[in-house]
Amino acid sequence: MIRLAKTDRAALIMAASLLLGVANAQTGNSAPQGHDKSVYAELETVPAKAAARQNPFESDPEAVAAGAKLFEQRCAECHGANAEGGKKGPSLRTEEVQQATPGSLFWLMTNGVVRKGMPVWSRLPEPQRWQLVSYIKSLGISQTPPKQ
Repeated sequence: MIRLAKTDRAALIMAASLLLGVANAQTGNSAPQGHDKSVYAELETVPAKAAARQNPFESDPEAVAAGAKLFEQRCAECHGANAEGGKKGPSLRTEEVQQATPGSLFWLMTNGVVRKGMPVWSRLPEPQRWQLVSYIKSLGISQTPPKQ
């Protein structure tokens, strides 16, 4: 029997988990992205100061149009063309997201949720991140159930 140091075992477990995740993503066997409320739990972890930030483009209809283009380019692959969820990302048309403050959405976009697959978008210029927030908030709550 081979004995591994505690750090070697941890590294081996992480590598196996990563490989399993890659294999599932390649075969389409990823976990369903239905309306699992835990997916939206990160919204509750946003610092109060960040959540209180106001969108400088909130009443700008051009920001919504610009955000729609950015969404199509950068977000639709994971969240679906209509933001109702995809294989990788949850719906952005749920009550949890639509009732979140603009500052919370901006903070999550900026910092990502890497362990759940949401990339960090801090390199995207701040005005573009706010345009994305404008677009997401313009969608409203979907009347169709989230994809299972």
